[in-house]
Amino acid sequence: MTYDAELNLIVCEHGDVIADPASVPMARREVLASHFENQELNSPNDVCVHSSGAIYFSDPWYGRMPVYGVERPAPASASRAFYRVPPGGGAPQLLVERYLFDQPNGLCFSPDEKRLYVNDTVQALIRVFDVGADGSLSNARVFASGIRSELEPGVPDGMKCDQLGNIWVTAPGGVWVYAANGDLLGKVRVPELVSNLSWGGADFRTLFRTATTLGLHGYNQGRAAQ
Repeated sequence: MTYDAELNLIVCEHGDVIADPASVPMARREVLASHFENQELNSPNDVCVHSSGAIYFSDPWYGRMPVYGVERPAPASASRAFYRVPPGGGAPQLLVERYLFDQPNGLCFSPDEKRLYVNDTVQALIRVFDVGADGSLSNARVFASGIRSELEPGVPDGMKCDQLGNIWVTAPGGVWVYAANGDLLGKVRVPELVSNLSWGGADFRTLFRTATTLGLHGYNQGRAAQ
């Protein structure tokens, strides 16, 4: 989930991407994307909104698998990729080669929106793309790889970028933090599997993390830095 500039809540579901308008007391759901070229999407998973109003979302198969979602076959020629809904709406646009990713998952922009980061849960890596003025992507390259461990549970899933350009991604043992140049800065340990994260609190310095059984964890960056 995320908000757009008008505070509409943008949500990825197992079958589509929807918007819950903030101005409606009993939220009215509007479907923003459910098909690509007349074919069902796999199961939209994560989403971020550009300042232009364009919506970028990943589309792995997880929502069609047992346990993770509603088990059903994937469309015959579906792409495991990610898409862009233009500002103001319209048909989703496929942004990358159809099989560049095995299971695209978390995605986020750099603070200046000149780069888009997208992780792959199966490949255990993060790719970064340059973002053009028209919202298109180019110069795909691996930003970080080897985000896996045989000793601790966890995979690349949720991901966010802080105001310094550091990338925070769920990973084995908790959350791994990468500098804008790709160097691994450190790890925030959590005693169970972490699936997603988000900044919040009064000063937006608290990192909230969804966890497997213990609920929602808060980690204050300011206190930790001291």
